[in-house]
Amino acid sequence: MNLEYLKTFYITVRCNSISKAAKLLHMSQPGVSIQVQALEKELDVNLLSRSNKGVKLTEEGQVVYDYAVSLLAIQDNIERQLGCIKNKQTEVVVSSCTTVGSYALPCSLYTFREKYPNVNILLDITNSSSVIKKVIDGSTRIGIIEGKPESKGIMLTKVTSDNLKLVVSPKRFKKPEISIDEFLQVPLITRETGSGTKAVIVEALEKAEANIGNANIVMEISSPEAIKSALIAGKGFSILSKLAIKKELATGTLKEVEISGIDFKADYFLVHSPDYNLKGPEKDFAEFVKSKKRGFC
Repeated sequence: MNLEYLKTFYITVRCNSISKAAKLLHMSQPGVSIQVQALEKELDVNLLSRSNKGVKLTEEGQVVYDYAVSLLAIQDNIERQLGCIKNKQTEVVVSSCTTVGSYALPCSLYTFREKYPNVNILLDITNSSSVIKKVIDGSTRIGIIEGKPESKGIMLTKVTSDNLKLVVSPKRFKKPEISIDEFLQVPLITRETGSGTKAVIVEALEKAEANIGNANIVMEISSPEAIKSALIAGKGFSILSKLAIKKELATGTLKEVEISGIDFKADYFLVHSPDYNLKGPEKDFAEFVKSKKRGFC
């Protein structure tokens, strides 16, 4: 299979447009069409349905696209590793859940680099569900996730724990504690489905015989920073890891509100594929993150 044609197909799907893909790839529109058609001819299937509204994957196209994600990631990893050998450096890709990747790992990476100056860590920050998917499909070797998933395709090692807290602007709300029923009525801003934070919240509520579906969710936002901005502006309440709200609690721009009878506790895990043995710098980084020398921010 021609990987150049596969990449053109992949970019076209991501852009949902042959013209946009052509601009991104610095090609002509006919050139993009020719490469996609050549891939279709090679595989003897129709991959895309084309219309004035853009392109749409066929059933066969969806299968090829799913494999393209993994194959192109592996190609990128090969090229990166070969480049590192030429430059006498090693790169390790680490995919991390948003909370740890944004608020804990930056300091750890600095400390790790001081100890291993010839190792570059490429930090990919996404939600826990995406981290697991990337570990399983081989596009990343090491991941850090929030919460313990049901997936059996990964190896888990607990790294640390943290408490999640309901927070709000002190200008909006004064009470230090509310009941579960009161909590279900407040305007709640949550992380997106797929995030470890939301999964932890859902599980804790279920243990308290409450349902997140009954909560007054006014927004779902993938960025903790954006959520905090909305909270500080007085737009609602949210449950966030203390790692993410350390500064705001210290300065008083946000305040904790206890929920009677519920504790939100998140465990964070190092993950990798059971079919792959970490070695060299990957193993060094994994051992470092599990140690007390990791120096989380």
